Amino acid sequence: MHLHIDIAIEGGNWPSEEEVRPAIERALRHAVTVLGLVGETSELSVVLTDDATIRTLNAKWRRNDKATNVLSFPAYPVTAGDPPGPLLGDVVLARQTIEREAAIDGKSVDAHFTHLIVHGFLHLLGYDHEIDEDADEMERLERAILADLGIDDPYTPISDDMKDDGRPTS
Repeated sequence: MHLHIDIAIEGGNWPSEEEVRPAIERALRHAVTVLGLVGETSELSVVLTDDATIRTLNAKWRRNDKATNVLSFPAYPVTAGDPPGPLLGDVVLARQTIEREAAIDGKSVDAHFTHLIVHGFLHLLGYDHEIDEDADEMERLERAILADLGIDDPYTPISDDMKDDGRPTS
């Protein structure tokens, strides 16, 4: 699969697109490889924003009036494991929450950011963590993708801004 990635920086104290693009592309290219995705070209957008904006989105679309680390908005419903379509959707990330969680957990911001890019991408591909079996599969994929990128298991330790089970709040 060839991915076309649109990046928009809409708020927060993010580095420039030229600085963040390589990390985003590396994470997503590796996820595509691990998932064995082949076929058509697909497009997604990555929106880098701040806590206020993501809180508004979270309240509107998930009825959860608080900032979160990542939100995913699939363009079309996809079942995990099905081939993706030409338009995947949007992944939105909040800089302040990512920095706060990384500090709480003693992780680098870059490692946490990479995890959340992969996490959001998997959501666009139909993976979810609402049911334990689905969560186990999603986490297995995240761990495999991130380990190959040299990033430790993202689910330990657990930050206060994550669910009780350690999963990102998206």
